[in-house]
Amino acid sequence: MHVTSVWSSKIAIKLLLALVVLVSCDRISGVPSPARPAAPYTQYGTPFENVPEPQDVVLYEINPLVFSSSRDLQGIIPRLDSIKALGVNTLWIMPIYEMGIDRSVGSPYCIKDYLSIRSDFGDLDDLRTLVEKAHEKDMAVLLDWVANHTSWDHVWMQDSSYYVRENGSIVHPPGTGWTDVAELDYNNLEMRSEMISAMKYWVLEANVDGYRCDYAGGVPNDFWKAAIDSLRDIPGRDLIMFAESDQYDLLDEGFDLSFSWSFYGSCWNIWNIGAHASTLFQSHQDELALLPEGKTTVRFLTNHDQHAWDGTPETIFGSNDAAFGVFIAATTMGGVPLIYNGQEKALPYQLPFFTPTTKAINWGLNVVETVRHRQLMDAYWQFDALRGNQGRTGLGDQNIIAFTSKGATSEALVGINPRGNTHSIELPESWKNRRVWDIFTQDSLALGTNLTLSASGYAVLIQ
Repeated sequence: MHVTSVWSSKIAIKLLLALVVLVSCDRISGVPSPARPAAPYTQYGTPFENVPEPQDVVLYEINPLVFSSSRDLQGIIPRLDSIKALGVNTLWIMPIYEMGIDRSVGSPYCIKDYLSIRSDFGDLDDLRTLVEKAHEKDMAVLLDWVANHTSWDHVWMQDSSYYVRENGSIVHPPGTGWTDVAELDYNNLEMRSEMISAMKYWVLEANVDGYRCDYAGGVPNDFWKAAIDSLRDIPGRDLIMFAESDQYDLLDEGFDLSFSWSFYGSCWNIWNIGAHASTLFQSHQDELALLPEGKTTVRFLTNHDQHAWDGTPETIFGSNDAAFGVFIAATTMGGVPLIYNGQEKALPYQLPFFTPTTKAINWGLNVVETVRHRQLMDAYWQFDALRGNQGRTGLGDQNIIAFTSKGATSEALVGINPRGNTHSIELPESWKNRRVWDIFTQDSLALGTNLTLSASGYAVLIQ
């Protein structure tokens, strides 16, 4: 009996060791363990048929951590109608994936598993429901993708060859202070394959419509081409791919949209250090000349980085009226407008996106701010002169940002005063002494020969 017990114990130990080796090999080889989703993935639901063309996108960025009092995916659904009322047709949801713990500073961009949702946000069914409800309201859904790095306790850490190493040690992204994350090694073809597979997972299993790709310039261009080609090869799919980068060569690799940091920088210089107001239109033209055909750029008043680290738009640009003038420029001069959650409420406090956070968005604030956002976006869709990149003529001078725009069915004149006192600009001949439509007063306006704007004033006129 004693011999039999010893022999049974040895068998049990061997079986246990074999199981440990099998699980480890699965992880090292990049093959998901049975507890995680396994490829090939299957299409959930019906692919969204109304994914907008890149030039027709209006983006709304959502941080689930602050968007609702429940701070989860389900908390987004009740406000989809309000988002839609802003003229939005595409949602960008910040990272929803399981976060790392090792060396973490609470950033959602520190990801432990590309194939799982953080438990406080919900689960796959919650995401599927959110995507379905957005599609019912004719809005596409983009997830945030972080391809440059992972957390230090990511499921791939069992294979150090997936990561960049110096002197045998895995490193954080060079040239950054991001010590909470580890740099992935794109010389590893197996890792590349696993990354593409993970991106396919959410398109298929959650029916999402593309990605906003974080720090896209930190990943080799040829990976993006392979990944985007692979995603676009999924049958029956129209996808939007948005690069968080102003490297326009990424648009040649398959991205549809890039970030317009130069436009934002020009706005900052004009409103904060008194740069010549006409430089904004020049910035617009310079950027337009760099865009490949069929591609465009995303312009913004604020986003999660600016709001969390730099300040509220009111703080950065001097007042809510001044900030709204920036948003008018970003929306009407060309490109894709971006609205960051809570922007339409002119929140008097910043929205951190690391955890723990203290405040969620108070949706009861500043109804007047919401009204003028809606007025602008209603006009954006009603009058074609306010959309697209073409047909604009700059009129600005030292103190006034101004331009005209011609569409197929309408003409627009936009004037914005970034200064703290009143300024005027002479109108072009075709606008002098005309009766026009003011989108904010919702009434006709008789023009003279000049357009006069009070401090931080603005006008969007249609004829």
